[in-house]
Amino acid sequence: MKASIFSPEDLSAELGSEGLVICDCRFSLTDPDAGRAAFEGRSIPGARYVDLEKDLSGPILKTSGRHPLPDAPDWIKTIGRLGLANACQIVAYDHGPGVFAARLWWMLGWVGIHKVAILDGGFGRWEKLGLPVDTGKHTAKDGVPVSSLESAAGDLCVTAQEIEAALGSEKYLIVDAREPKRFSGKEEPLDKKAGHIPGAVNRFLGLNLADGRFKSPEALRAEFDALLGGHDVGDVVHSCGSGVTACHNLFAMEYAGLSGSRLYPGSWSEWIADPSRPIETSN
Repeated sequence: MKASIFSPEDLSAELGSEGLVICDCRFSLTDPDAGRAAFEGRSIPGARYVDLEKDLSGPILKTSGRHPLPDAPDWIKTIGRLGLANACQIVAYDHGPGVFAARLWWMLGWVGIHKVAILDGGFGRWEKLGLPVDTGKHTAKDGVPVSSLESAAGDLCVTAQEIEAALGSEKYLIVDAREPKRFSGKEEPLDKKAGHIPGAVNRFLGLNLADGRFKSPEALRAEFDALLGGHDVGDVVHSCGSGVTACHNLFAMEYAGLSGSRLYPGSWSEWIADPSRPIETSN
């Protein structure tokens, strides 16, 4: 998957360009309505809102995590409704770190749309630089039916069953993007059980940033090379709480030129849905 970033200055210069689609992905895991409210208050001119739970997630089941992927046909319909399929360039942003923007980036790549970039520093940096904003509610008006997209789930995803079957082996290196206190099991504000998948290593997504922006590809590559410890990139499976923040580490690896790692979409919240699956804690 191709990973690229747009600076706010470059995006500002491109506003109004034909084929440019800007997606506002702001969201709060503790207040699901906050992102849309923020969008309707102030947003980048011409942006359309993409909701984590209504657009980027499927129905929650007893066996699923908190933000399961939608079925591919449903996601493709959403892409058509949002008018994303025929864009020449998509730029996604959230409040700053790029967490929710990275989820959209990955999901578009999942169905073969690769001209997608993340706005470096997000809306927070956009405002800090005094760049133009719109107020009021915006909606996409150019949604069209889409029939030519197909998912690449088998190549980009790993299932809970595959991970469970490989426990105790060197088949996968599971990289967990959550904060260290959640990974270790010391705190768990969102899920019913604390801890991590046995054998996983922790790479908090915030380590991908410096002053709120992505580190250079060279710096990120050096850090991930050290984390991999000789593992092939194809062995890496990204996890988090519900398959959202894991996309940030996956994006960072791709941006660093380490292409081919995969996502465990269900992540920790799906893993613990089956009480027979083992969990691990650490000091």
